[in-house]
Amino acid sequence: MSEQEKDPNAEVAEATTEAAETAADSQTGADAAEELTSLKLQFAETSRLLAEADLRAQAEIQNMRRRMEREVANAHKFALEKFSADLLAVADNLERGLAAVPADDEGLKAVREGMQLTLKTLNDTFARYGIETVDPKGAQFDPQLHEAMAMVPAPGAEANSIIDVLEKGYSLNGRLIRPARVVVAKNS
Repeated sequence: MSEQEKDPNAEVAEATTEAAETAADSQTGADAAEELTSLKLQFAETSRLLAEADLRAQAEIQNMRRRMEREVANAHKFALEKFSADLLAVADNLERGLAAVPADDEGLKAVREGMQLTLKTLNDTFARYGIETVDPKGAQFDPQLHEAMAMVPAPGAEANSIIDVLEKGYSLNGRLIRPARVVVAKNS
């Protein structure tokens, strides 16, 4: 007898085993394809997240660089602010001294001229370093630039206009160092 005739179940078992192996191979292939697709999706998502993080980090570094440059520029621009504010008292005193010295007194003419030259030199130095005078006589009162020392009725003057400047104000590169101290016209 031949082997096939001896065991008819052997042939069926062999065919079943081959089918199972083929099915397992195709199932393993399908699982592998799914796993590969899943890994590709995870890789794409990870790449996208890393690209976004890199872009954010670069933007943050650029913003930090700009902020630091701006802070350094402001530090250079306003480094003299406190020193300038202290010098304003010198300018005020020179102006008061000039106002106190009579212009028609021949004996004090040299003193007056010396004070005028000193004040001019100080004002030229202020201009060279970006210190500007805020002298608002006749302008409208602005609480951002002026400090009202008194309000008085002033016939003929517009309400809230500045009728007298007690002390000039000063600004350094556009930033107010000291407001002008003024007398403001009151509504009549």
